[in-house]
Amino acid sequence: MIDAILEPVRTGRRVCAAFYGHPGVFVYPSHRAIERARSEGFEARMLPAISAEDCLFADLGVDPAACGCQSYEATDFLVRRRRVDPSAALVLWQVGLVGQPRYVPASVNRDGLRVLAEVLLERYPADHEAIAYEASPYPVAEGLITPVPLAQLAEAPLTSASTLYVPPAETRPVDRELMERLGLGA
Repeated sequence: MIDAILEPVRTGRRVCAAFYGHPGVFVYPSHRAIERARSEGFEARMLPAISAEDCLFADLGVDPAACGCQSYEATDFLVRRRRVDPSAALVLWQVGLVGQPRYVPASVNRDGLRVLAEVLLERYPADHEAIAYEASPYPVAEGLITPVPLAQLAEAPLTSASTLYVPPAETRPVDRELMERLGLGA
């Protein structure tokens, strides 16, 4: 894919590569093509676009500024034992592929989902309802929104394109001393 983008660039043509969603989110070829083009002396840049996360916020009606938001690729979340704050929203990308060494279309790793559920249940209640989400690739169609209790994650109707949104499970108290220092009152 990278070579297909760069071949016409090297012959002097202007090239625009378009990708589904944001070209910088889960699109390895876009980053490498720009990096390689620049190293060969060509001008290259990435323009922003709407990502699946942007669609998730709109379709679910959630504001990440309200309570914060953590965002991880699902396998990375597990293997690096990322710390999760259950008072902030959590977005896990590619949950259907969790633990798979390479992309396999139309597959879901149920064993990986069981491990993911176990880890999430260390911080969240079993009945805490998450949302399995898929952004629509079409502007006139709705995204797929499927509520799922975390304890039932491994049985949820997921695909390789599913993202998991875990809403906050608790509220953090405010630090009254810092509120005073900021002039926000107590």
